[in-house]
Amino acid sequence: MLMAGRPRSFDREAALRTAMNRFWSDGYDETTVAVLTRDIGISAPSLYAAFGDKDELFEAAAVCYSGTANAVLEEMLDRPTAREAVAAVVRVSAEGYSAPGTPAGCFVLSEPRLEARRREMEALIAARVERGIEEGDVPPETDAGSVAAFVVAVLSGMSTQARDGAPADRIAGIGELALGALPAATGGRAAGRTQKAPG
Repeated sequence: MLMAGRPRSFDREAALRTAMNRFWSDGYDETTVAVLTRDIGISAPSLYAAFGDKDELFEAAAVCYSGTANAVLEEMLDRPTAREAVAAVVRVSAEGYSAPGTPAGCFVLSEPRLEARRREMEALIAARVERGIEEGDVPPETDAGSVAAFVVAVLSGMSTQARDGAPADRIAGIGELALGALPAATGGRAAGRTQKAPG
């Protein structure tokens, strides 16, 4: 039996999130249009009418994921000091990578096609470290770009561990080991600020 066309109650946002989770879980190359139409419950012509081709749907899924992920990242980076900010990024990521209800790991870090978005993530972290240098809570000789690249490498490793089925405590342990390698904090202007509660 042929799959029916797009139902009247078609929820585009829900369909986009379904596609996002499939791309996140299986990757672009392993995700076929047939799989996407089955998951969403619409025909191929309806999929093309709603989202365009597979590349366009993938890009929309990446934008959907990044919108949420970047909002969380920016909130974490708003901690009073650079070290607190980076620690929040690592710890929240470690927890999220193995959380139930979503595919394991990080979509942006695990999908080869999303290199530009990984660079955006790295740039945001580097900018926060630079701010820490300016505010005096990070040693002045610190290379912000290297710290950011290190943090993204750690996040990528934790994501891979999660996708390989590593338990949550192991992923968290990797994050804590990595945090021990960060430059020591100094008593800068931001150090005395009251930490903002998350949420």
